[in-house]
Amino acid sequence: MKSGPHSSENRLEQELERRILHGLAAEWENAVCMLPSELRKAMKKPLFRLADMKSRLGCWTGHKREICLNREFVLSHPWDSVRDVLRHETAHQLTALLSGGKNEPPHGPVFRKACELLRADPKASGKYESLRERIRRGTAGSEDKILLRVQKLMALAQSSNRHEAESAMHKAHALIARHNLELISLRQKRDFVSIFLGKPALRRFREEYALGALLEDFYFVQGIWVSTWVVEKEKMGRVLEISGTEHNVRMAGYIYDFVNHYIKRQWEEYKKGKRLSRYRKTDFALGILEGFRFKLENAAEEKGTETYALIKSGDPRLRQYMRHRYPRIKGIRPNPLRQDPDIVEEGIRIGKKMVIYQGISEKGSASEKRSLPE
Repeated sequence: MKSGPHSSENRLEQELERRILHGLAAEWENAVCMLPSELRKAMKKPLFRLADMKSRLGCWTGHKREICLNREFVLSHPWDSVRDVLRHETAHQLTALLSGGKNEPPHGPVFRKACELLRADPKASGKYESLRERIRRGTAGSEDKILLRVQKLMALAQSSNRHEAESAMHKAHALIARHNLELISLRQKRDFVSIFLGKPALRRFREEYALGALLEDFYFVQGIWVSTWVVEKEKMGRVLEISGTEHNVRMAGYIYDFVNHYIKRQWEEYKKGKRLSRYRKTDFALGILEGFRFKLENAAEEKGTETYALIKSGDPRLRQYMRHRYPRIKGIRPNPLRQDPDIVEEGIRIGKKMVIYQGISEKGSASEKRSLPE
């Protein structure tokens, strides 16, 4: 029996693929659960396989009742992109059921109906460019001019002059709000997208819910904690999925990363020389988010109570999109916490000083290679 580094790597690859295949089966069940009862009962669970493909991201083979996905794509892309391709291929399976065996165009009216029922992306095949890739390279369009102006203001927010930095950040937020409120008031057509923020996990902390709520209240996105597969744990967990225009999702994603890095950096500094549990980090983080929220609310209210009310009310077309994408929503009520008021207060003080600055246009890494935990 052969042993050595190569055989060990092969075993790890096989174990990773096994976990991914289990995840595809779980995500397939999640998708099918959204179908009407009669269709849900008629859909038969397929076999799942990963294979090397040159020009396709996935395929549905009816006579085998098999969904096969591109191995390289699955291993090098975040789970929400993989899930998009899986749902696309599940729509092909549903198309075969809806058509009753008749020959239908591969991406014709019946297929589009199947995508609508499964909330699947009709484009998630072939040379499909995932939303993350589009966001990383930037998109061409009129909204890019707005983003460029916001980016310039965010650059000024790095100023060592605190008043100048604060003013630049507030101007950037005001520009974001004004642009979105104009789109809403003019009832212009808007396309919405959805993307995961952070990684799927079995356990979520209270500050993660607070950050999701802050993004909803000030950045024209809506968030849902969706059930999804955690490859490392081989179980279903949860992840925050935000929805909005591509421009707003891009902005909110940057804010999400910035705030998390800020909290982590401030916590590392604050806990030096102290023996503090993970729960105290939650107190500290919640304080920072409360302080930053206070700052944003004050700035918004200075623009007028009517404007602030419009920002809080959000986009009615986005709410309509959300009702379709998530027909059955269950609320999540975090368990009550015993907080350390002094740590929370210190977090609030630090949060009021937070200034969001340049970095929105950063592309990020080209891919997110999937691996098992060491």
